Amino acid sequence: MEQREIPRLGRAVGVVGLGTWQLGADWGSVEPEDATATLEAAYEGGVTFFDTADVYGDGRSEQFVGAFEHRHPEVFVATKMGRRVEQRVENYNREAFLAWNDRSRRNLDTERLDLVQLHCPPDGVYESDEVFAALDEMVGQGRVAAYGVSVETCAQALSAIERPGVATVQIILNCFRLKPLEEVLPAAREAGVGIIARVPLASGLLSGRYDEHTTFAPDDHRSFNRHGEAFDVGETFSGVPFEVGVRAARELRGVAGPEVPLAQFALRWVIDQPGVSTVIPGARNPEQARANAAAAELPPLTEEQQRGVREVYDRLIREHVHGRW
Repeated sequence: MEQREIPRLGRAVGVVGLGTWQLGADWGSVEPEDATATLEAAYEGGVTFFDTADVYGDGRSEQFVGAFEHRHPEVFVATKMGRRVEQRVENYNREAFLAWNDRSRRNLDTERLDLVQLHCPPDGVYESDEVFAALDEMVGQGRVAAYGVSVETCAQALSAIERPGVATVQIILNCFRLKPLEEVLPAAREAGVGIIARVPLASGLLSGRYDEHTTFAPDDHRSFNRHGEAFDVGETFSGVPFEVGVRAARELRGVAGPEVPLAQFALRWVIDQPGVSTVIPGARNPEQARANAAAAELPPLTEEQQRGVREVYDRLIREHVHGRW
């Protein structure tokens, strides 16, 4: 698999990784053996970058990934912290960081985390020198090798990139979320900051498997967070109304052409954007994990296909998301 260097991280990462939110919670139940099989299938497909968080299944995802890493110590594991408390700036402090870090290191069964990311913190966190001094201290202590920030908005991403210790920014980027192309990706490239593209399939809309009648389990965020009831609505279907997303996905199917599955086309679109380091689609079973990894082997999209994605976005999606995130 193609590897891309992240200067501030000091290493290269594969262009397709695996996001493990699905293996913890909020996407319906996943049995331990299925989680293990999914992780192994991704690895067999060439994936070596795995993204998790302390809040996914209250640590369940980290534990799955930690056991997997012991079988394959060469993989790179990124975790996140900060969503286990009320989202107030004062809750992001040195004492909390140390406690969260201790818990993640126990869950992952490791002395030092490869990468820890603040997990979509509130706006004021980005302006706090004390927050980033505490993260620098954790690097100095050997608790973490590097740190980054997962963000909701482009403005937050640009603030994070200005912090010299930030190695990576994780942001929603997909065929329904084009705004990061304007400023965030160029700024990250200039600064040597890695871009981790999450929600690349818009919670499955860009798989092309859903229609207006599709329903989801009650414990799936695609049922309970459609209007932001539990967390930022942008994390569910990228903030696009479901029926609009279904229509747009149908049109993108025509842009992709008959030879390539829509999900792989959508992942390849992300990979092709200058400045992207890795894209982290989720998977709930080995078949999805293998198919996602295979997107790295596709040829780059044509200029006509790139224009087609932009046209669908401008006509159907832009009004719903562009000014919000």
